[in-house]
Amino acid sequence: MDTARLADLLYPDIMTVPDDWEERYPPRDLPEGARVTRFAPSPTGFVTIGNILGAMVDEHMAHSGGGVFYLRVEDTDAKRTVDGGVALLTEALRHYGLTFDESDENGGDYGPYSQRARAALYQTYAKELTRRGLAYPCFCTGDDLTAMRAAQEAEKANFGYYGRWTKCRGLTLDEIEDNIKKGLPFVLRIRCPEGDGKPVTLDDPAKGRIEMPANDIDHVLLKSDGIPTYHFAHAVDDHLMRTTHVVRGDEWIATYPLHHMLFDMLGFKRPHYIHIAPLMKMDGGSKRKISKRKDPELALSWYAERGYPAAAVREYLMTLLNSNFEDWRRANPSAGLDEFPFSPKKMNAAGALFDIHKLDDVSKNVISRLTASEAYAELTAWAERNDEDFHRLLVRNPEYSRDILSIGRGGAKPRKDITRWDGAKEYLAFFFDELFIPVSPPDREFCGAYAGIYDPADGQDVWFQKIKDLGERFRYCPDVKQYKTDPAGWKGSVADASASLRLALTGRESSPDMYAVMRLLGADRVRERVNRA
Repeated sequence: MDTARLADLLYPDIMTVPDDWEERYPPRDLPEGARVTRFAPSPTGFVTIGNILGAMVDEHMAHSGGGVFYLRVEDTDAKRTVDGGVALLTEALRHYGLTFDESDENGGDYGPYSQRARAALYQTYAKELTRRGLAYPCFCTGDDLTAMRAAQEAEKANFGYYGRWTKCRGLTLDEIEDNIKKGLPFVLRIRCPEGDGKPVTLDDPAKGRIEMPANDIDHVLLKSDGIPTYHFAHAVDDHLMRTTHVVRGDEWIATYPLHHMLFDMLGFKRPHYIHIAPLMKMDGGSKRKISKRKDPELALSWYAERGYPAAAVREYLMTLLNSNFEDWRRANPSAGLDEFPFSPKKMNAAGALFDIHKLDDVSKNVISRLTASEAYAELTAWAERNDEDFHRLLVRNPEYSRDILSIGRGGAKPRKDITRWDGAKEYLAFFFDELFIPVSPPDREFCGAYAGIYDPADGQDVWFQKIKDLGERFRYCPDVKQYKTDPAGWKGSVADASASLRLALTGRESSPDMYAVMRLLGADRVRERVNRA
């Protein structure tokens, strides 16, 4: 067959050749060993915790060696594309500290970065493969393919367009030309070469060495509308955008033989592949893959609504990505996450176990390390989106709110009372009269007497001595150790007296430092609350 004539017949409007695109997108001028990675989602509008997990690997690998991290929008499947999906995704990643060096939004020399805007580029390479006899048009209808699949099922044969099932592979040029004149739609398929029996080998730093049978299916390269399939676009774009490392879920491992073949047919150097195992979850006594249908925590919006700080989510995900991260964090408590020496070789090949309790612990630690100003900024931002009434209270007097959040911060052992921002309202409620719920303390008489001696000018030692002295008048032992040796002669210890005051002032049994609490509440509110008690 005259394959050059066939190529012109199929793509008469394509005048460019591969060399034109090679010149347009030359190899990148980067430091030796620098890595180029891409985050390549479909714009479905649904952003998952898995998206962040993969993007963190991409970003860390690129930026740890002076490389490039870019966004490529894989919008070839129009049915999955949602209006505004790209904006939702980029905003979500930006919230988690992941920004792109190149994208349609940020610009870059290797764009456009959405695949639907690159149609002519793919058709150039499709035409070249056709010219070289490595691709052919297929005019099979949906009914033809359904019948083929039914026949394969009846014979217990593998599904796919291969071997004797390739109805259009042997069409003559005259038959093809006649079909085109009739206006019959066609897809372009790869002409799979005769196999030599050798398996395809994938050396994956996360999974190890994997051997798979070579591809033997004539997969579709271009759909009938001229838009490429994921597989073809992936190969062309990763080459021309000069991607060095592809990070993706391990469900894509099965496609590697096809991608291996495509890169070889196109004459491209293959990138390195790193396949990430899915997040797992305990379900009863067994593990299963975390899923959109069963697990709301797969959606990134779930974390934002509950008020997990972005830094806490990233910190937790790094514990899942690398087994040595927690040891590194203990040795480097104040280091930035970008300083961690991430290695794909230390990823869990079988899938890390998602543990919400561990995430809570990480979040509690991250929040405790924030300054009062940082905590205030994050809390008010969360409240503005999720609790308007609480937000109004917080911003009514920003200095007062920051002072509340400053209690117990700093030092080697900061307080860890707030696990996530949706719990802050309950924790801080007693500081606001609108939220405070009075509770009757065990010793109301003692509390009433305390109202007459409280002086906000007292230093902390004088303040506590007054509590001990007053408590002794009400038969509370001023020395806790002494009380423990002879409890019979006392109503309780100074700790019990303080507990009554705490309940009267805060409505709860535990709270931040009471001296600091009283100073923030102010003398009038302290006296009013203990009197009311």
